[in-house]
Order: sequence, then structure tokens, then C-alpha cells
Amino acid sequence: MKINEVSKKYNLSQDTLRYYEKIGLIKDVKRNNGIRDYDELTCRRIEFIKCLRSSGVEIETLIKYFNLFDEGKATTSQRQELLKEQREKLIEKRNNLNETIERLDYKISIYQEIIDGIREDF
Repeated sequence: MKINEVSKKYNLSQDTLRYYEKIGLIKDVKRNNGIRDYDELTCRRIEFIKCLRSSGVEIETLIKYFNLFDEGKATTSQRQELLKEQREKLIEKRNNLNETIERLDYKISIYQEIIDGIREDF
């Protein structure tokens, strides 16, 4: 798959894909007459990178994870631990977001009561 196709499929800029390659997140991209040709395995990696990035996982963590991944089976427990740590961070972030949403819902309901004339403005 050509870079423009991958860019459209995963909604990533071509510059971002080149950057991921430059920093080693994406490796061994084949070239056909100088044009990048992404295989299925690389596309799955890109999809995973995008998933983790969209949840806030830092580039440095991704680099560490994929360096371990590329080392093979001997790093399985290290990779698992790294993913567990990221999961815990995401759960904490989700809990914080839920608390904020609940607080906003409360404030919105107070304003609705004011609008409906049930409560005085404060």
C-alpha cells in the first residue's frame, strides 16, 4: 500500500508516517522505485500506534515498546508490564474525566432549574 493510501486509511499525514519511520516506530518499509510500499504487518503496527497515540500514550513509550517488540519473545513480560502501566494511566484518566462530566452535569442541571424558574440565580 502506498503512503498516500496508508495516510488516508489511518487518517495520518504523510509527514507523520515519515516521522514514525525516522524515529524507528515503523521499520523496514519496502520501497518500489523509491516509493514507500507498506505491507500488512506494517499497517497493523501503524493502526496500533494510532490507537495508543489517540489515547495519549507518549512517543517515548511507543519507541520503548516497539524496541522491545522487535527484540522478540524474550521481552514479552516487559512489553506486558509496559502495556499494563499504560492501561492504569488510562483508567485514571477515564476516572478523572468521569468526575469532570458528573460535575458539569450537576452545573448544567442547576442552570436548567434557573431557566425553568425552579431555582433562583446564584
